[in-house]
Amino acid sequence: MAFSFSPLLIPLLLLLLHLTTASSPLPHSLSPNFTASYFELDNNSNYDAFLATGPFSAAMTKTSYLAVVHTASDTIVWSASRSSLVPYIDVSICLTASGIYIEDKGGEFVWSTPPFSSPVSLLQLQESGNLVLLDRFNRSLWESFDYPTDTILIGQRLPVGQSLVSAISDQNLSMGDYWFTVTEDGGGDAVMTWNGLTYWMLSTDTRVYKVSNLPASYMVLNETGLFLFGGNSSVVVIQLTLNVSEFRIAQLEYDGRFSIKTFNSSNWVEEFGAPDDYCGIPNICGTIGVCSGMPAHCSCPPGFHLNDQTSSVCSPVDDSYSLPSACNASGNGDSNVSTSYLELGDGMDYFLNNFSEPRVRGVNLSGCEHLCSLNCSCLGLFHDNSSGSCYLLENLLGSIIANSTINRMGYIKALHASFASDPYDDSRRNRLFPIAGLVLLPSSGFLLITLVVVGIVWYRKRKSGNSSLELEKEGIPGLPVRFGYKELVAATENFRTKIGSGGFGTVYKGTLPDESDVAVKKITSLGVEGKREFCTEIAIIGNIRHVHLVRLKGFCTQGRQRFLVYEYMNKGSLDRVLFGNGYVLEWEERFKIALGTARGLAYLHSSCEQKIIHCDVKPENILLDDNLQVKISDFGISKLLSREQSGLFTTMRGTRGYIAPDWLSNSAITDKSDVYSYGMVLLEIVRGRKNWSLQIHNGNTENEQSSLEHSIFFPLYALEMHKQRRYLELVDPRLEGRVTSEEEVEKLVRVALCCVHQDPALRPSMAKVVGMLESRYQVGVPQVESLRFLPFFGQRRTEVPRIEAHNVQNGLVLFSYMSSQQVSGAR
Repeated sequence: MAFSFSPLLIPLLLLLLHLTTASSPLPHSLSPNFTASYFELDNNSNYDAFLATGPFSAAMTKTSYLAVVHTASDTIVWSASRSSLVPYIDVSICLTASGIYIEDKGGEFVWSTPPFSSPVSLLQLQESGNLVLLDRFNRSLWESFDYPTDTILIGQRLPVGQSLVSAISDQNLSMGDYWFTVTEDGGGDAVMTWNGLTYWMLSTDTRVYKVSNLPASYMVLNETGLFLFGGNSSVVVIQLTLNVSEFRIAQLEYDGRFSIKTFNSSNWVEEFGAPDDYCGIPNICGTIGVCSGMPAHCSCPPGFHLNDQTSSVCSPVDDSYSLPSACNASGNGDSNVSTSYLELGDGMDYFLNNFSEPRVRGVNLSGCEHLCSLNCSCLGLFHDNSSGSCYLLENLLGSIIANSTINRMGYIKALHASFASDPYDDSRRNRLFPIAGLVLLPSSGFLLITLVVVGIVWYRKRKSGNSSLELEKEGIPGLPVRFGYKELVAATENFRTKIGSGGFGTVYKGTLPDESDVAVKKITSLGVEGKREFCTEIAIIGNIRHVHLVRLKGFCTQGRQRFLVYEYMNKGSLDRVLFGNGYVLEWEERFKIALGTARGLAYLHSSCEQKIIHCDVKPENILLDDNLQVKISDFGISKLLSREQSGLFTTMRGTRGYIAPDWLSNSAITDKSDVYSYGMVLLEIVRGRKNWSLQIHNGNTENEQSSLEHSIFFPLYALEMHKQRRYLELVDPRLEGRVTSEEEVEKLVRVALCCVHQDPALRPSMAKVVGMLESRYQVGVPQVESLRFLPFFGQRRTEVPRIEAHNVQNGLVLFSYMSSQQVSGAR
C-alpha cells in the first residue's frame, strides 16, 4: 500500500527538521575545504558560530571577521586582522590545506594565516579557547594563543616583547592607542603605554610581589593569579596572587584600563584593575580635561572650556588664544603670533611626570618655558619650583590629574594674536605713517628729516639682516633643543672620551647636567651648507620618534662647526658585540636584532612624513642598549626624500661590503639600496663574522714557506647552502648547536638573499621584510639569476692588483684577500 500524507504535514516536518538541526551541537574541529560566509545577523545575535567547545565558540561576529567568543557573555577574547579591520563588511572565511583565508565579496584579500611547511589537516577549537591548525600528525602549525589581541586566557603566554593592544571602542575592535607589553626592564616587568608614553608598571603596583631580578621570559595567567616567569621558565619574577578560579581572563580594555576578571553565573566580576585610580589613565577625560574623584569626574581647568559639548578638547576661554598642534607652535612663522603659557592652577599633575625624568633640573620657570618654546613638539610643561625640575609635554596632550599633592605647576602652551591686522584701523595707520605730515615742512627741513628716516631704515634693515642668521633657527618649526658650545665642552670634558668615528665625524661621550649620558657627534663633512639648510634637516630628523631609531636630543652650531647630540646606547654598536671575542649573541637575540633593525628601516622608508633613505646601513650604525634593544643611528644625515620622490640620488656615500650594485652602475639610489645593505647585515648576523672573512691556513709541507690567506665571501656560500638546503651549516659555530629551529635560520637566509638581488625591483620593501620575519607574509624565494653578480661584485671590492676566483670546495668559493675598508659613514 502506497504511503501518502497531507500537504498540511509539510510545515510541521520542516519545523521538526529545524529544531533537530538547531539542537545538534556544533563541532569542535573542521577539515579543509570549509567555507563560512557572512550574513546580516538579526538583532538578537551578535555572532554566527561554526565551532564550539567548553565555554568558547569560533564565529563570525558583527564587529570582527573571525573571532573566538566566550559564549555565555558574548565577549570576544580573540579576533583576526585588527590592523585592517573594517566592521560590518561582507566577507567569507575559507579553510584550505594552506590555512585560513578571509576575502571580501569581491574576492579581495582581507587576512590569512602565514604559510606552512606542511598541509593543514584540521582546524580545532580547544577548551582553553585556543584556535589551532594541525597537520596530519596532529602537530600544531598555528595557534591563536601566539597572536594575542587585547585579551589573554588561562594558560596563554605573553612573551617578552609581545603586547596586548586595546580596541578603539566596544563596537570597533581595530587597534587603539593603549598597549600592554612584557619587558625585560629591571629584570622583568609589564608596562602600559598610551601612544608610546608609559602610564603604569606592574612592578610598582603595591598589590604585586617582586620575587626575583632574573630576566623575564613571559607572562601567564593561571588559576591562582598572574605571573611573570624567567630564568629557565620556572622561576617567578613577579607574582599577583588571586583567589583560586577555574576560569578568568585578563584584558586591556578600550579605555586603557587593564583588568583581570572571572565570570560568575551571568556577570563578570573584576578581581584586579590597573591603574587603581582611573585618573591615571592618560586620556580618560580627553585633551587637557581634568580628572578627579572615584569614579572619574571630568571637567576643564580654570580658563578653559569645551567649545562643543561633543568635543573632547578643552580650549582657552579667551578666543584670542589657540592651542598649537605638535610642530606648529611658532605660528607657522607669522610675526603677529606670540607664544604664551596658560597656568593650570594648583594641585594639577600629569600621568607622565611619574614615569619620566625631567628634561632638565635646576632651572627657573622662565628657563623651562624657553626650553619649551624652542621645541615645536612641546605643547606644555610642568615645573617644580623647589627643585627646578622641568618636565616637557611633547607631541600630544592627555588628561590632567586633579588633587595632586606634588609641588609642580602646570602650563599649557598657547598661541596668541599680538594685534589685529585691520588695514582700515585709523590709529594704526597714523602710527605707521607719520611721515605724511612732512609735506607741510619747509623743503630744507623735509630733506634733513628724509635723510634721517632713510638712515634709520637702512640701519635697521642691516641689523635685521645680520641677526637673521641667528633668528632663522627659531623660525624653523620642529627644531630640537639647541645646546650652547660651552655646554657641550663641559658635558664631554673638552671632548675627552672618543667612542666612535666615521666619514661624517667623530663621536664623544658626554654627560648633561641632569646626569643623563649622551653621544655628541662632531660633524666634519655634511652635504648641506649654511645654517638654515642644516637646521631644516635637523628639524625633520629631531621629530622622528620610533622605538628602533636613536633619538636626536639636540644640536649645536658654533661658527662653522656643527654638533648633534644623541641618546647614549650603553652596549655600543652591533659590530662590537657581533664580531667581538666576548659575549656571544644567542640565536633568539640575533633574531630580535634582525627584526628590530628591519622595523626601524621600514619606518624610515614608509612611515615618516618625508621618506628617509639611510644610505649607510651597517653593523656600526646599529646600536644596542643594555637589553639588546636595537636603535639605528645616523639616519637622515645623508639625504631626505619626499614621498613622491623615488630616484633622486645618483652619487651617495656608503661603506664597502654593504653598498648595493646600483651605486657602482650609477643607477638611481632608492630605498631598495638600504634593503641590499640590510641583507648583507642579516647574513653577518647569522654567521657572526664579516661577510669578507680572512681565513689563514698554516702550511703542512716543508715546501710551504708561509701561510695561505683566503677571503671567504659569505653571501656566495650562503647561496650555495640555500641551494642544498643546508641552512644550519651557515650559523655562527660559536653557538655550538644551540639553534634548534632550522626553519628560522632558513627564514633569515632566504630573506637576506632576496634583499641582495642585483635587480632592485626584485628586492622586497623593508615593510615586506618585517612581514616575512613576523610570519605575516610568505618568505620570498631567492632568484638565482639575480644573484649571479655576487662573484664579480665581490671582486670589485678588492684593493690588490690581481683578483682570482679559486675552485669551489664544498660549495665555498675562495678569493684572494680583499679588504672591506670603510670609505665613509659615521659610527
